[in-house]
Amino acid sequence: MPINPKVAQDVWKDIGQSVQFTVLKFKDLPQSDLHDAIVDFADRSQAIIRSLRIRDGQNDGSPSTLKVAIGFSNHAWELLFPKSAKPKELETFTGMKGPKYGMPATEGDIFFHIRANNQAIVVEAQTQFMKFLKDFTEVVDSTQGFRYFEGRAIIGFIDGTEAPAPEDSADYALIGDEDAAFENGSYAFAQKWRHNMDFWNKMKTEHQEKAVGREKFSDLELEDDEKYENAHNVASKYEPNGVEQKIIRMNVPYSDPATGNTGTYFMGYARHWEVTKGMLQNMVDKSDFLLTFSELLSGQLFFIPSRDTLAQIADGDFD
Repeated sequence: MPINPKVAQDVWKDIGQSVQFTVLKFKDLPQSDLHDAIVDFADRSQAIIRSLRIRDGQNDGSPSTLKVAIGFSNHAWELLFPKSAKPKELETFTGMKGPKYGMPATEGDIFFHIRANNQAIVVEAQTQFMKFLKDFTEVVDSTQGFRYFEGRAIIGFIDGTEAPAPEDSADYALIGDEDAAFENGSYAFAQKWRHNMDFWNKMKTEHQEKAVGREKFSDLELEDDEKYENAHNVASKYEPNGVEQKIIRMNVPYSDPATGNTGTYFMGYARHWEVTKGMLQNMVDKSDFLLTFSELLSGQLFFIPSRDTLAQIADGDFD
């Protein structure tokens, strides 16, 4: 069967205006209790999404902009479904180290990526999800992101220029027949960066451009000899056997200007975790310039089941 985006969760389009990222971990409860709670939630979550899309209907008749992806870490999958098969590339991210910088791994069992143009719908979705999960989970991280001017990153550059075009995105984001049991699922890597914006803003624009590898205003890519050797679009490129591989990036900024807590929530969806993993390893191996003024606060891999797989979980087909 070919990839079918219609049965996938929302992993390949629409970054949204208002965004919520939430990572939960399970409380120390009996495995059977956690399993039963997730079986129930797999069904309830889809009903919540359908209801909120009706409530979010626009006055002009246009459809709701609510998009949701719900995922499970390797730890969660093995805890919840110890007798069942799991996605072939699902593993626990344990961090990465390079000559100067590293990427930490953090805990987490359940992941939410919720976005819409109306923040009220985003808040209501997370509120209703937590109604059914709060007795079984603890919050590891909750981050509210937003769309910055012109879709730019908080550092002022257009984000995602080198990502696949929307019409091509599904093939890069969704698992195919190479893992037929989990087809139309996706591997999501979530990573929270905090930036030293004072450091960045004191850099002259020409140096910022060399650090990113693109012109700031026009977004045109610089020639290779005009970039720093560790420019971001050099360090993050993954080309096994000379063939560039791509993922779907849905990065958004977050910021509390009063406290200076500002950064980027990196959100990468991929058909193959090995592609994202290769990009991350290149970034630390080549000391990506963005790492020079950033602190990485989190990092974990999650599997985003298709809606068909969520229905199977709800039916008790995984144990």
